[in-house]
Amino acid sequence: QAGMLKGLFKYSAQKVRQRASTPKFQVYNNSLITAQENYTFKDAQLNPGLWGRLIESAVGAHLINFSREQNYEIYYYRERNMEVDFIVESGEKLLALEVKSGRTREKIPNLNQFLSKFKNVKSFLIGKDGLPLNDFFSINPIELF
Repeated sequence: QAGMLKGLFKYSAQKVRQRASTPKFQVYNNSLITAQENYTFKDAQLNPGLWGRLIESAVGAHLINFSREQNYEIYYYRERNMEVDFIVESGEKLLALEVKSGRTREKIPNLNQFLSKFKNVKSFLIGKDGLPLNDFFSINPIELF
């Protein structure tokens, strides 16, 4: 209620299963993650694991901040070892977003499996080999539909 964290539920075609899932917490602002840390921006960039978590969190923050005015829902998807970072639902439309902070020459198997399971889903890779981060952060996410 303080507008600092939002719980993202697991996406499921069955609404009752969404609410029964364990939420993945997403901050509204990355400063809540980094304020008490002892690393510089450059240190974070040089640590691929940390940088990846910060970029994914920044994308999630962008999504949830716009969701307040655009009235769409945000979820994550996980089934066994398969995870898709964000699923955005606006009415009957679905958008699957996979975030990659570094270069990836490989296919995105998790995203592809999700797309084979759920039909009529628009998808984007967010990052260097997809929609550039600067472009993503400069738009209202509803424009991706």
